Amino acid sequence: MEDANALTIEEAKQSSAKVTLPSRLFGFSSYVLAAVTWISCGLFGLYILIFYAGALVSGTASRWNGVLPGLYTASSTASTVGIGLHFAAGGVILALGFMQLLSAIRQHVPAVHRWLGRIYVTAAAVAGVGGLTFIAVTGTIGGLAMNIGFGLYGVLMVLCAVQTYWYARRRELETHRKWAIRLFALAIGSWLYRMEYGFWFLMTHKLGHTHDFHGPFDVVMAFFFYLPNLLVAEAYLRGRSERASAATKLLGAAIMGIAVCLLVVATYFFAMRYWWPAIVTGAAT
Repeated sequence: MEDANALTIEEAKQSSAKVTLPSRLFGFSSYVLAAVTWISCGLFGLYILIFYAGALVSGTASRWNGVLPGLYTASSTASTVGIGLHFAAGGVILALGFMQLLSAIRQHVPAVHRWLGRIYVTAAAVAGVGGLTFIAVTGTIGGLAMNIGFGLYGVLMVLCAVQTYWYARRRELETHRKWAIRLFALAIGSWLYRMEYGFWFLMTHKLGHTHDFHGPFDVVMAFFFYLPNLLVAEAYLRGRSERASAATKLLGAAIMGIAVCLLVVATYFFAMRYWWPAIVTGAAT
């Protein structure tokens, strides 16, 4: 009987080890991905605030058109204010996003988490409404497809911001956290939009892209910069569950590892060539 009990205990330990290793790999990969993304988003957030919001404050918003034609229209105050608020709020949510997801802040300084959370969801809602205002008044350079894609993005941003705040107020914290993760997945969309375009241009020499953003690649990108993010967020939410299988966790760890490698290379390229010069000089290159 003792031998049987000892065997059972040993089997339990082995089974536990098999579950623990994938969980540890999943957790480690998620932490590394979070750190790399936070650094990259922080740099991009500063770039947005200094260049786009700075140009609006200084009265030189026409410089926006040097980066993306059609952003600034001198005769349309509403669209200029709308897209200016979108950029300013976007910079805030990129800079604050990961701070709101850190458990150390939530657990040890909950008051800071709550106040930053109010700023965060307000900025997310303002970014969504500002973008929707611009689309309604001026429309995007990419026409109908981009209007629909970006419009849906703005609606989802506002929805996730409202849901994040609503469940926090109801003290349903697990559901609140899920919506906060979805909101962050959307918030990094503007950052990923530029990253994905940069990768595509580098690899394909602008295949499927046109100067007026009506090409087939441009149509795909009107949706691709945020819908896959939501799918990854949902996969993460399921992978972090204790009921997730070892294979699911290992697959998630592998995907996040690949993402880390790509983001490190992309962040270095964009930071050195575009973001940092703009942060230092206040002018986009």
